[in-house]
Amino acid sequence: MAAKPSWSPLLAILVVGMVGVASAGNIAVYWGQDGREGTLAEACNSGNYAYVIIAFLSTFGNGQTPVLNLAGHCNPGECAGQSADIKACQSQGVKVLLSLGGSGGSYGLASTDDANSVASYLWDNFLGGSSPSSPLGDAVLDGIDFDIENNNPAHYDDLARALSQLGAQGGKKVYLTAAPQCPFPDASLGPALQTGLFDNVWIQFYNNPQCEYANGDTTNLVNAWKAWTGGVTAGSFYLGLPAAPTGAAGSGFIEPSDLTVKVIPAINGIGNYGGIMLWSRYYDVQYNVYSSQVKSGV
Repeated sequence: MAAKPSWSPLLAILVVGMVGVASAGNIAVYWGQDGREGTLAEACNSGNYAYVIIAFLSTFGNGQTPVLNLAGHCNPGECAGQSADIKACQSQGVKVLLSLGGSGGSYGLASTDDANSVASYLWDNFLGGSSPSSPLGDAVLDGIDFDIENNNPAHYDDLARALSQLGAQGGKKVYLTAAPQCPFPDASLGPALQTGLFDNVWIQFYNNPQCEYANGDTTNLVNAWKAWTGGVTAGSFYLGLPAAPTGAAGSGFIEPSDLTVKVIPAINGIGNYGGIMLWSRYYDVQYNVYSSQVKSGV
């Protein structure tokens, strides 16, 4: 009979610690589209999120005056009071980003020059440049999120390059993130994501049944995850989910137990897994704080 292996207590602790690190992920959440979700500071004070994404700058490009639409929180042009909350979030180590686009709005880029102009506007008003009237006051955001959903990918690669260059010239790390749909490649963000400049890609695994988890079967989701992580170079990839079974999306909700027991183990270790993204803070709060239910398992 072979001798039983002897494990020291220290080695056992190290092994358990390594397992924990391997499965540890962050949670990103969108905030700004429902006044009932509470304040930005309250979202950050929950301790559940590593990234809070302010949604949306819904009008920009094509010579239009940019419009920040934080439905229910403040009227366009009257959101400078959010500055204190942004700073409070950042003091806790939470990265605060501004999301461009959304499923509605009026946006698009007509040319490389247009992309450069929008990048300059974003730099001056949100990322540390000089503007006498920033829509969010004097807070300096950590980066820009691309939630482009109008199937017009033109010049967002130029915008990503311009933002990256402005950050380098200004001595500031500008985080670039994106929220493509799960069918690969994305119709709106395909060329931009091929730049390799994005830190985090939170893939929307909802409203797209062909690549969602369903009825206990991870096959379609895992196949899409492999396509994304194998086809795009990015810092990390996040599993984007609705935070409630109704209202947040038409399909794609995953019960907390299924997420932590079946889905995360199926994708963790494939590509640079970063965690999950939730739409949105409002629905997270409505569904018994979904993020709290899954945080330890993502």
